[in-house]
Amino acid sequence: MKSVEEQFEYLKKGSVEIIQENELKQKLARSIKEKKPLKVKAGFDPTAPDIHLGHTVLLRKMKHFQDLGHSVVFLIGDFTGLIGDPSGRSSTRPPMTREEINKNAETYKAQIFKILDHKKTIIDFNSRWLGKLTSFDIINLTAKYTVARILERDDFSKRLKTGQPISTHEILYPLMQAYDSVALEADVELGGTDQKFNLLVGREIQREFRQEPQVVMTMPLLEGLDGVEKMSKTLDNYVGITEPPGEIFGKIMSVSDPLMFRYYELLTDESLSRIENWRKEAKEGQVNPKDLKSKLARTIVADFWGEKEAEKAAGEFERVFKKRELPSEMEEITVKPAEVLLLDLMVDKNIFPSRREAKRVIRQGGVYLDGQRIEDIQFKIDMKKESEVFLKVGKKKFYKIKKA
Repeated sequence: MKSVEEQFEYLKKGSVEIIQENELKQKLARSIKEKKPLKVKAGFDPTAPDIHLGHTVLLRKMKHFQDLGHSVVFLIGDFTGLIGDPSGRSSTRPPMTREEINKNAETYKAQIFKILDHKKTIIDFNSRWLGKLTSFDIINLTAKYTVARILERDDFSKRLKTGQPISTHEILYPLMQAYDSVALEADVELGGTDQKFNLLVGREIQREFRQEPQVVMTMPLLEGLDGVEKMSKTLDNYVGITEPPGEIFGKIMSVSDPLMFRYYELLTDESLSRIENWRKEAKEGQVNPKDLKSKLARTIVADFWGEKEAEKAAGEFERVFKKRELPSEMEEITVKPAEVLLLDLMVDKNIFPSRREAKRVIRQGGVYLDGQRIEDIQFKIDMKKESEVFLKVGKKKFYKIKKA
């Protein structure tokens, strides 16, 4: 078993803040002495069906605790999801239906074991205890924290100043999340930096219930592919962990060099010293950043799809984007043996959502047929003469058009 200092340094990598560091060391020391693993909790509201790389920052830290022999609870907030987490919100989040929550929760359960160890993971639902609270219990819980403290929260205070309404049920959210820690008797709670307020409320409420307060460990919010905004499906700057290997590989290869090193730090187990050395070598021209990016893309694909698929994705990327060859697999479109306007074909086959969008991309030079750029919106394909042609739209979309 690793020593307290070894465990602490391993767990600290990539974290933003540990509250309090000395408390974590004390808990680790007691865990070693008593041969009792720490109970580590991380909550996920099932607000979307897909897990992306942004979520995996937290999942990877949970895996680090598992690697050290500690007990991890993947907590699905099926009850708090009915309230809606107000963190980072400028307005009240629309409540989810029970059907949406159940459906998303099932997809979470299927995805998390791409990272977490199935045998060492406890999946729980906070409706198991929150759903049993009586009116008396809820009043007793709210009596343990003041409205003034709740309204100190940054997003609430901003909404008050701008006159944006705050619903009463939103005020209950931090208390309900805090009670999760009481119910589980959590030693450590993990969360993004935007969750810091909620996590700290958990420490206070545990004290009120005469429990030793949990250690709070916050993790950074991963920037999306644009390198600016938080990774989000809404902003379409995300990489879903269930996306095809080739899609994941291509998206990682598209990120900037500075963001690449950020991803290395948060999405891999490479040491900080090695990452800093690569950063220095890239700056001094000793190593090509594209080679480092390819290594990163391989690593991430391998995490979710295995080494074989990672190598296949790397080979396909090399062939298509470096050697300018056609991909081995393309969507096939079948058309009648007749002369057809390319613009109509692309709209009819849903390559573009509208004629206006198709015209825009053609005029900008983003459409190629058999390697030839098409700039004429009146261009026609004579499928009476051709058995098949290859259509390229933008940098990544390829289609094989075949005669029926």
